[in-house]
Amino acid sequence: MAASDSLLSVRDVHTYYGDSYVLHGLSLELRRGRIVCILGRNGMGKTTLIRTVAGLTPPRRGEVIFEGRAFQKEPPYAIAQAGVAIVPQGRRIFKSLSVRENLALPTSSLAGRAGLAPLEGRKRWDLGEVLKEFPQLQERLNSAGGSLSGGEQQMLAIGRALMANPTLILMDEPSEGLSPKLVQRVEEIMRRLRESGISILLVEQNLELALSVADNIYVISSGSFVFHGTPAELSENRAILDSHLGLAVPAEKIINAGP
Repeated sequence: MAASDSLLSVRDVHTYYGDSYVLHGLSLELRRGRIVCILGRNGMGKTTLIRTVAGLTPPRRGEVIFEGRAFQKEPPYAIAQAGVAIVPQGRRIFKSLSVRENLALPTSSLAGRAGLAPLEGRKRWDLGEVLKEFPQLQERLNSAGGSLSGGEQQMLAIGRALMANPTLILMDEPSEGLSPKLVQRVEEIMRRLRESGISILLVEQNLELALSVADNIYVISSGSFVFHGTPAELSENRAILDSHLGLAVPAEKIINAGP
């Protein structure tokens, strides 16, 4: 892979919570305009990896390289200002703030991303563009975030990330708690974001969603990667599916695996 193609490189990262050793020398690559998915059961280190890339739980050893810049010692706000946005597990919207106020947060002077020009000709996300993508939020602009349904809160969390005009979005379990119809909506949104030039590091437990949208997949178990390959390759790897995901894949999913 050419250096210019690599957007994010995680190199031999070791991350701890206190004395608890969580990530055991993980390495991954994410190319520009691609979706990489991390699959694994609960407690295997998926969210810790997202927190490590975002600077919320810095690694004790290893490197996190974003657009050629070492980030493992940078504070979270500097990583966000450089173009990394996060859609956290559980949405984490501000329930007492209105939808409009939640969306405005990434454009505040404190966020340090206001007024940025589009990168490499990509479209610029503003309130109008976000509301075009999520028209249901238009009707709820003055409603408190806590009054929204789970699906609306997820749309708000994604919209809030887009308002920062990021180059990379970290998505942690975006399908969690959503109906099948809304999961399909999230899939469609991720596809459009990739087409627009935004890269996504996706953490998921929804195997069908991962097979449908990801360009590359990593499977994590007990803090280590046990698989890396394409969706089609994962679909054919019964040992990994059975041992580390505990799921069988229907024949039609094997045939249609991949974006």
